Amino acid sequence: MERQDLDNLKAAVEALLFAASAPLSIRRICEILGLADRARVKQALSFLADDMARPYRGIELVEVAGGWRMQTRPDFAQILMKLRQGSPARRLSQAAMETLAVIAYRQPVTRAEIEQARGVDSIGTIRNLIDRKLVRIAGRKNIPGNPLLYRTTKHFLEVFQLKHIGDLPSYEELNPSSRKRQAALFSIDTGK
Repeated sequence: MERQDLDNLKAAVEALLFAASAPLSIRRICEILGLADRARVKQALSFLADDMARPYRGIELVEVAGGWRMQTRPDFAQILMKLRQGSPARRLSQAAMETLAVIAYRQPVTRAEIEQARGVDSIGTIRNLIDRKLVRIAGRKNIPGNPLLYRTTKHFLEVFQLKHIGDLPSYEELNPSSRKRQAALFSIDTGK
């Protein structure tokens, strides 16, 4: 491939990723650009990622949720927080984070299983997580009553910058100061 062709492809991929509202897979980029050669797109992504990895850039190219997206670099979080001052923050409550953790680590999981792990009613929190598109209904469990099953979404992967659900930190990587609470939430025997 000529250098000019690669530069044009790289520019086209950059424009797509800049305009996209969600990560784009290589397959989707090829579809949009009318290309059959995924290797060319991978090469363009690689060059684009290298360009954006330089210290003077404010954005980076990351692979999340089965696709690629452009995002601001974490180094500039303080600056961006100033930009967003005045707009309502959409942070998750402690209850929402606990519920989301149970779903993420045990999925698919029923409401009763979530409530057993947390020890409190969680239906309102589950609805909130569904409204925020972090959790979805994944079917019904084949037991009496056929309760709904919940699992995380692609949007969850995007928000937490994970390529796959398997990229979640292991129990050992989590904060050791709350091991008993985490053991209850994640149903992991600490041996103590």
